[in-house]
Amino acid sequence: MSYFTAMGGVWSFLAPSALLEQPWREVSEKYQSNLKFVKSYQPENKQFKHLRILLHGPVGAGKSSFINSVDSVLKGRSAGRALTNANSGSSYTRKYRTFKFHKNPEATYSFVFNDIMGFEKDSDRGVPVEDVKLALRGHVKEGYKFDPDQELKEGVDGYNSDPTLEEKVHVLVCVVRADTVSGLSDEMVEKMREVRVSASELGIPQLAILTRVDEACPEVKKDTSNIYKSKYLKEKVEGFHHLLGIPLNCIFLVKNYTEEIEPNDKMNAAIVCALKHMLLYGEDFLNDLET
Repeated sequence: MSYFTAMGGVWSFLAPSALLEQPWREVSEKYQSNLKFVKSYQPENKQFKHLRILLHGPVGAGKSSFINSVDSVLKGRSAGRALTNANSGSSYTRKYRTFKFHKNPEATYSFVFNDIMGFEKDSDRGVPVEDVKLALRGHVKEGYKFDPDQELKEGVDGYNSDPTLEEKVHVLVCVVRADTVSGLSDEMVEKMREVRVSASELGIPQLAILTRVDEACPEVKKDTSNIYKSKYLKEKVEGFHHLLGIPLNCIFLVKNYTEEIEPNDKMNAAIVCALKHMLLYGEDFLNDLET
């Protein structure tokens, strides 16, 4: 079976089973050192207790699953606090929620994730683009229920009129399924671009993760350590880079925990690599802020 993939606006024909002799990005050998960095991370800017990471992207891309996967890695066991629904054609995430990760009952790690309703192709479905822009600026209150028919505005319950620096977003991460990159609609791409422009105006660093890599490449389905050996997935990353303009070194591949009930170091290595770079880029952003 073969697939078409985007390369500079041209679609090329590539077999997804092709593997490189060496990985084009090394994650396995650095897994333990990356995990140590993630677990010990503390913002250098002492005005911040937590670095805030906002996930956005199409419905069903795996935003909530990525949060659960990070939780699973940190706990060393299966976790599922961010609710997901594999059978839903619409966003299962309805409310704006902050996820903290516990080291122990008294302490949390120094980063948090915000999950948000997914984008949908139609303008009257999914999270309104303007609501995502408001979230970047910290104007969306915890627990706000998104309404596809009504953008959040000042004066409306759920609008945070005076956000603190910690309530604002410090890193924006776009989440897209690897097996759908070439099929993203123009409307979907435009929504993600619009959010990206807004984040750029605020100086917020932007990264991306491509999920469901095992569904996109049979060699990765057989062995997760092949994630960064897959020629097909490499071209998916390059294609997504051309779609949104996100630098290649800011786009990561992950397989989320979905059916697994035991820890998997091969999966963990890719997840932790992506998380480490979110923290690094966010740390630079915090240090550059004039507080």
